[in-house]
Amino acid sequence: MHRTGELYGQFKTLEQQKETATLGMWIFLITEVMFFGGIMLAYALNRHFYYPAFAAGSNTLSLKLGGFNTVVLLASSFTMALAVWSSQVGKKTLISIFLLLTILLGFVFFGVKYVEYSQKFHHHLVPGKKFDIFYCVNNPASCPDVAADELMEESNLLDEAKAADPDLNAHAQLYYSAYFGMTGLHALHMVIGAGLLFWLLKGSLAGRFTPQWNTPVDIVGLYWHFVDIVWIYLFPLLYLIDRHK
Repeated sequence: MHRTGELYGQFKTLEQQKETATLGMWIFLITEVMFFGGIMLAYALNRHFYYPAFAAGSNTLSLKLGGFNTVVLLASSFTMALAVWSSQVGKKTLISIFLLLTILLGFVFFGVKYVEYSQKFHHHLVPGKKFDIFYCVNNPASCPDVAADELMEESNLLDEAKAADPDLNAHAQLYYSAYFGMTGLHALHMVIGAGLLFWLLKGSLAGRFTPQWNTPVDIVGLYWHFVDIVWIYLFPLLYLIDRHK
């Protein structure tokens, strides 16, 4: 395909090329909204039918870790917006700095999520044969990362949930299936986003982005903001609704 500088042959101007690319990204994001929307609808339906189990599952999540990761992602959206602004005004050094900060914040998110996932494996909260939502309550010595007062409160809540739903352990697996499915898909989107950010950083260090041509930074910025917004919905759905602490 014919190309003149950063302008591809099917476009007359860089502005037209940018408008087309932006429209394409918005169409893609609409399909992503439908994708995540379907998953969230399935979660909402299961929560309606198995309310006690989903409330119990929510209370086993760490609000501190989830809240911290929310702050991290909001900060990464801010640094991404600053990278876009820097590309628009021609501050090439700042583009690289803010892209690097966005990448670092993304890896902080991954690190916290790794800690959360590790806890769930250690606490026997991964759907399967060894799943046991009562594990930490019945084996406090095996869960030293959970405070005694939290275990006491969790025990009371689980007893209440068990009285309302005799098959609590089985239905709680539905909650954790949704938890790992939704947060795992979100993490996958973040991995893709991080790869795109590294690609942008390479181009930025080479001095490719100028006020006249910064389309990739704008497009990847839209994608990164979307991924952050998805987490803004996942956090209350998984961590806050039905929480009694």
